[in-house]
Amino acid sequence: MNLPMISVIIPTYGREQALRDSIADVLRQDYPSFEVLVVDQTPTHEPETEKTLQELSDAGKIQWSRLDWASLPGARNYAVRRSKGEILLFIDDDVELPEGYLHAHARNFVENPEIGVVAGRVFDRMKMRDAQQGCGQLAEGTEEKSKEKSYEIDYLPSEAMDPGIAWYYIDLVHTVQPQQVLSARGCNMSFRRDIFTKHGLWFDERFRGSAVREESDFCLRLRKTGYKIWYDPEAHLVHIGEETGGCHDISTRSLKYQLQFYHNHFLMALKNLTPGEQVRLFAKLFDCHVLGNPPCYKEKSLKKSVVRGVFYSLGFLNAVNSQIQSLWNDGQIYTRQDSVASKS
Repeated sequence: MNLPMISVIIPTYGREQALRDSIADVLRQDYPSFEVLVVDQTPTHEPETEKTLQELSDAGKIQWSRLDWASLPGARNYAVRRSKGEILLFIDDDVELPEGYLHAHARNFVENPEIGVVAGRVFDRMKMRDAQQGCGQLAEGTEEKSKEKSYEIDYLPSEAMDPGIAWYYIDLVHTVQPQQVLSARGCNMSFRRDIFTKHGLWFDERFRGSAVREESDFCLRLRKTGYKIWYDPEAHLVHIGEETGGCHDISTRSLKYQLQFYHNHFLMALKNLTPGEQVRLFAKLFDCHVLGNPPCYKEKSLKKSVVRGVFYSLGFLNAVNSQIQSLWNDGQIYTRQDSVASKS
């Protein structure tokens, strides 16, 4: 099998040991041709991390770029422009990779030219814990995969292909059969290079904070290329899901995060969905995240719901403003600052 070169892209912010472990897992992969690009937006690292990254960079084992801004989609675009691989594989900076991980992604592209994106399975400790608590079980430590067998899905329901409500039915944690899907998880997804170079799709840098839904927005726009998004459970990893750090500079518990969370959902909808799909998404977003109904299971106090409702409303208005501004500004501020982009 003639395996393509893979560019493994790791955007990072504020991670130390988890980042070092993630890079080490990539470098241990038995794959004939790959490069590792670390897009580092951390202002100051711990001495051990600084030393490790510098040594790996000096040895040519990683391409280490340091930036003075924090944006996940911006970091992805930055790395794509500097990558060489035929396949671009994005992972988070707090993951654990099994042997054969790169092979699992690559073989899908080799075997099926209709596949443009591979969405890998994610043994997500946080999501698995929430789901199994609902079943009276708790997954902890390094036993995710064995305990996960108590809750498995063969094929996703038809709702998972409906852009209006799919986001509450796409489960790439518990699904065990390969199949076509609507979107990938940002911590474990790979793309053919020509999606960027030939079709001109780039990650939208207006998605803020943790950039929730930026990969969903990208995958929705990718539909016009004719490529399929293929879920392969064999291309799996463990996502640790640390509370802080990663690719953003705010805590998920902050008020700023809440505003950006709703902004990003509404922006994705306003850009890509029909009016009917938008209504379904807005209604589900309100029912789940504001009222706290399943699958969100949020605290259902009146005070909490009112506060969440305020952020829901502000997020919508903010997203409308972003869409209006797009008439004269596409929001790709980090791409425009990039000298490589300006020369291309």
